[in-house]
Amino acid sequence: MEFPKDCRYTREHEWARNEDGVVVVGVTDYAQEKLGEIVYVELPNENDAIRKDEAFGVVESTKNASDVLAPLSGKVIEVNQILEENPELINNDPYEEGWIVKVQPDDLEELDDLMTAEEYRDFCEKIENEDEEAE
Repeated sequence: MEFPKDCRYTREHEWARNEDGVVVVGVTDYAQEKLGEIVYVELPNENDAIRKDEAFGVVESTKNASDVLAPLSGKVIEVNQILEENPELINNDPYEEGWIVKVQPDDLEELDDLMTAEEYRDFCEKIENEDEEAE
């Protein structure tokens, strides 16, 4: 499982990467693995305002559907339209080709509230251990 160090992570398994003041957002490798084969992605529109911790899209898999929550507030400046025809890119390459939106953030410092790669890895391991104990 991948945890790129140049990304920040939410407890709901979204990632955010600052690329010169524009924040690229997607769902994590952990999330896509748990979801299974992704068959549909509901995308926002360009120029939509998104609010931190609020849903802005949906990822559907053969198992279930899951809201995609905004890791920070801002304006959507680009949407990965390729996902409409090829949603499996999220499974195949969640941090590069499988990105969902690019956002012009209202406050770039909101990224500081998110987990680092190491913190997120520990968070995922804790979830896995709890799941194993529950079985």
